Amino acid sequence: MPVSPQRCLIVGPSWVGDMVMAQSLFMTLKQRFPLMDIDVLAPAWSKPILAAMPEVHAAIEMPLQHGELAMLARFRLGNALRGSAYDWAIVLPRSLKSALVPFWARAKVRTGYKGEMRYGLLNDIRPLDKSVLTMTVQRFVALGLPQGAQLLPQVPPPRLTVTDALRESTSQKFLAGKLGRLLALCPGAEYGAAKRWPAEYFAEVARHHVSQGGQVILLGSGKDAPVTAQIATTVSSSACLDLAGKTSLQEVLVLLSLADKVVSNDSGLMHVAAAVDTPVIALYGSSDPSYTPPLSEKAHILHLGLECSPCFKRECPLEHLDCLRKIPPQQVISLL
Repeated sequence: MPVSPQRCLIVGPSWVGDMVMAQSLFMTLKQRFPLMDIDVLAPAWSKPILAAMPEVHAAIEMPLQHGELAMLARFRLGNALRGSAYDWAIVLPRSLKSALVPFWARAKVRTGYKGEMRYGLLNDIRPLDKSVLTMTVQRFVALGLPQGAQLLPQVPPPRLTVTDALRESTSQKFLAGKLGRLLALCPGAEYGAAKRWPAEYFAEVARHHVSQGGQVILLGSGKDAPVTAQIATTVSSSACLDLAGKTSLQEVLVLLSLADKVVSNDSGLMHVAAAVDTPVIALYGSSDPSYTPPLSEKAHILHLGLECSPCFKRECPLEHLDCLRKIPPQQVISLL
């Protein structure tokens, strides 16, 4: 790695939660090199998240779909970035294609973990010891340190910034400026059904909160709209507002910052909620909270640790989803 880098290109991850956790790397880099400019090459959807990270100098849009090779497009992008004269590039994904743009951009030092035959593309290849770096965020941060350096005792947790102006405008747009014991429910999980607490359980939590005089907002993408509609119909109250698919990612980020508490599956929105410093009740089923936990002291993790979990499957291979179904709504309600 360069002795005193001035310009660094980060090839960012393709998932919301991972992009949030990548901020811990950006924070570590700025602590080590306060004057360094950090540019992040990432999907277009991630721009609102990157805009909430003061460490990021510029977000550069990756004009390709996740998994798309498109060698010529990557070459053109890398060639266009040569004028930026990056003296360091850090590649967070472990695929071969993710290392192409920094190579063609002629970044002097190109750091990343051993992956899909990336010798030559990367000239600072690191071994990944998963027994030492047990968490995703640790693996990201380690790439910003000298090879072999001991990881910091505690990595800096992500902290997304939200302006008062954004809070006010978003509150007026969706909540008519009225905030009263606001509970945000995030019942989706992009990865698959094995990470989703049952919709009827979320509905029971929502009904309880509304009965106690609180407000509920249901958040998620358009893909989550069927499940949020099911919850909203069951609750049947004007105090339960279904916003899935009706907001931008920036608006979701702000709404999560306005909430008094968030109940979420292990998802990207769980990580966003933790990063805007809102107390989170995080529900883990097929995934592992020791691997990708919400990075906040205000988070409360519910995880049964059954013999069959974590399986990391998209669908429950045993077809019972006990890892989530056996977390009763009352347990969540007791934490509100």
